Amino acid sequence: MLSKNPHSLPREDYHGARKRLFIGLITGTSVGLCLLLLVGWVVPYIGLGNIHPWVPHVTGALLVLCILCIAWASLGLVLHIYTGRPMLGTERIRGLTIKIFLPLMELLGRVMGVGREEVRHSFIKVNNELVRSRGGRYTPDELLILVPHCLQSSRCEIRLTYDMNHCKRCGKCPIRDLLALRDRYGVSLAIATGGTIARRIVVQTRPKLIIAVACERDLASGIQDTHPIPVYGVLNERPNGPCLDTLVPMQRLEAALRHFLRDVPVSAGGAPDESRRGRDAAAAFGKAQGPECRVTQGSSQRRGSDG
Repeated sequence: MLSKNPHSLPREDYHGARKRLFIGLITGTSVGLCLLLLVGWVVPYIGLGNIHPWVPHVTGALLVLCILCIAWASLGLVLHIYTGRPMLGTERIRGLTIKIFLPLMELLGRVMGVGREEVRHSFIKVNNELVRSRGGRYTPDELLILVPHCLQSSRCEIRLTYDMNHCKRCGKCPIRDLLALRDRYGVSLAIATGGTIARRIVVQTRPKLIIAVACERDLASGIQDTHPIPVYGVLNERPNGPCLDTLVPMQRLEAALRHFLRDVPVSAGGAPDESRRGRDAAAAFGKAQGPECRVTQGSSQRRGSDG
């Protein structure tokens, strides 16, 4: 008996996206690929027989093997999404499966009248639930918060790309709150101007988990690029349009951070069930599963990160 994923996240955090959209698209894409392979074998079947009597059979066996691999990978991923537990041994190839299927899913979605952004929202929601289902807890030095440069005020003249500590913390953009979050929890925080810089930051810091803030396009590509490092995506807010003075849903970001930290430092405001900040963050994140975070008795090390 299959039980539903206990790590489901609220749809409202992903613009109302449903994971059933992702499941439907990946199922449709898998069926389409299998049919395409079947047609690709049936049509030239007679011509292949003229080369050698065994050629059609060998080709057919290879195509059947490809179809079985596609069915195995997609079914395992769907079951993983539904139950929150890895199924059929497909956990290790999940990144490859997504890289192959996501572009085809976006194409199928366009044919069916589903926008690319909606598909990506569903993908990010599914990815976050799978990351939560791993049940990992990390120390502050194993976590990296990665944010885009468009969070910085467009009127600010200070360059923060290489060192966020240059920020004057005037409060005119979310950088001040992000630095305060970094200082409270002792995690790494970096700002990236693009995919190349983001990859370089990941190589330099070597985190075990990334909490990334970005738009759905950058999150979708970043999740694929950094596999097998798990990425938990937080969608930014764009009141001024894309890539201009964007905002961070700080409550959701802090909730995710508290969920994945093995120990919540005393300087962060107390245990999750005792501090108002912890209660608000937990409510925004949904009902966390697994062991509660414990509070360390020592002060956390405050550390910055080169951007």
